[in-house]
Amino acid sequence: QLQLVESGGGLVQPGGSLRLSCAASGFTLPYYYTIGWFRQAPGKEREGVSCISSSDGSTYYADSVKGRFTISRDNAKNTVYLQMNSLKPEDTAVYYCAADGGTVQAMCVVGFVDYWGQGTQVTVSS
Repeated sequence: QLQLVESGGGLVQPGGSLRLSCAASGFTLPYYYTIGWFRQAPGKEREGVSCISSSDGSTYYADSVKGRFTISRDNAKNTVYLQMNSLKPEDTAVYYCAADGGTVQAMCVVGFVDYWGQGTQVTVSS
């Protein structure tokens, strides 16, 4: 059984930075798996933030985070990272790591997900 464990959330002031990590354990993800990040703010639907494919390196970013967030993947460590810069109060949400056997579009845009992490809280506030 695959487990995805997030870390790195917390409280940060507007304009600050955080780096989220997602470590996969249980088994090594197949090379074609896509891993990404979703978030859900209070009263809002869960949305795809960023996804990355290990097979071709393709990525997806939601318009709201383009230019501020960067996703990366260390296949040797079975870990994916989300570097979040220039954080805004509207970035406040629970961030979930996810994995799926489909494309970055299918996962991040359509929402097809095989595995979910437990989530980590990110709060951007002064």
